[in-house]
Amino acid sequence: MDTCTADAFLHERVAIVTGGGRGMGRAMTLALAAAGMHVVATAARERTEVEAVAQEAQRQCAQARVLPLCADVTREDDCMRVVAAALQRFGRLDVLINNAGRGMKYVSPQFLTQPTRFWQTDPAVWRMVIDTNVNGPFFMARAAVPAMLRAGWGRIVNLSMNRETMRRRGFSPYGPSKAALESETIIWAQDLAGTGVTVNALLPGGATHTGMIPEGVEASVYAGLLAPEVVVPPLLWLLSPAADAVTGKRVVANRWRADLDGDARAREALEDAGC
Repeated sequence: MDTCTADAFLHERVAIVTGGGRGMGRAMTLALAAAGMHVVATAARERTEVEAVAQEAQRQCAQARVLPLCADVTREDDCMRVVAAALQRFGRLDVLINNAGRGMKYVSPQFLTQPTRFWQTDPAVWRMVIDTNVNGPFFMARAAVPAMLRAGWGRIVNLSMNRETMRRRGFSPYGPSKAALESETIIWAQDLAGTGVTVNALLPGGATHTGMIPEGVEASVYAGLLAPEVVVPPLLWLLSPAADAVTGKRVVANRWRADLDGDARAREALEDAGC
C-alpha cells in the first residue's frame, strides 16, 4: 500500500543523497522518496545498508523510487559516476545532499571522554576525515552543478554541525573539516549567485543517534541524542519554492518550530553560513 503523499513541487524531481544508508542520510532519503522524488542514495562500503533503505522506500511508497549505489565520495570518478547514473536513469538532477562524512570515532572510540590532541592523531585518519568531509562535497558538487546550471534550478545542501563543536578541544580533524565545509558553502553560494542554484548548510543542532556515536558510551549521552529525522522538515523547506532566494545560509534543525508558519520557522532556524 502506498503510504507516501507526493509533494506537487518535488514530484518526479531527482536528488542524490550521499551516505544514504544510515542516520540522517537514511532519514532524508526516505523523506524525499515519500515526497515523490527519485533518489540516488550512496554508501562508500555498506552496500547492504543502502540497498535496505531502497527496499524500505519501495515498501512505503509502492514504487522503486530509490536507486542504491556503492560509491566513495573521496574518489572523483565515483562522484562523476553517481551523477551520470542519476541523469541516465531519471533524465535530470535537481538536488545534491552532501551528507557522507567521517567522524571522531575514527580518531579514538573514547573521543567524548578522553580528547586526543591534534599531534596525537594518526595522519592517515586525519587525511581520511578531511578527504571525506571536505574533498567529497567538492567532488560531488563539481560533478552535479553542470546539470543544475543547464536546468536553471538546483539545490546543494551540505550537512554541517554546531559552531561550538568546530571549536571543541580534541575535535581535530572533525571540527576543522566542518569549518571548511561551511566556508565551501558560503563561497559556492556566491559563485552560483543568479543561476537558480542555491547552496546552504543544514545541521541537526546537536548530536544525533547515528553511527558517529561509538558504542559503550554512558546511557545519559544516548538519552540526549536527537533523532536523525530532525533534519527532515527544514530540508523539505529548503527544497521548496519558499527558499528560492535563500542561499549561503545554515539551517539549525532543532530550532525549526512546527507551531509557526513557514516564514517564522525559517527566521528562527536560519543563520549566515561560515564560522
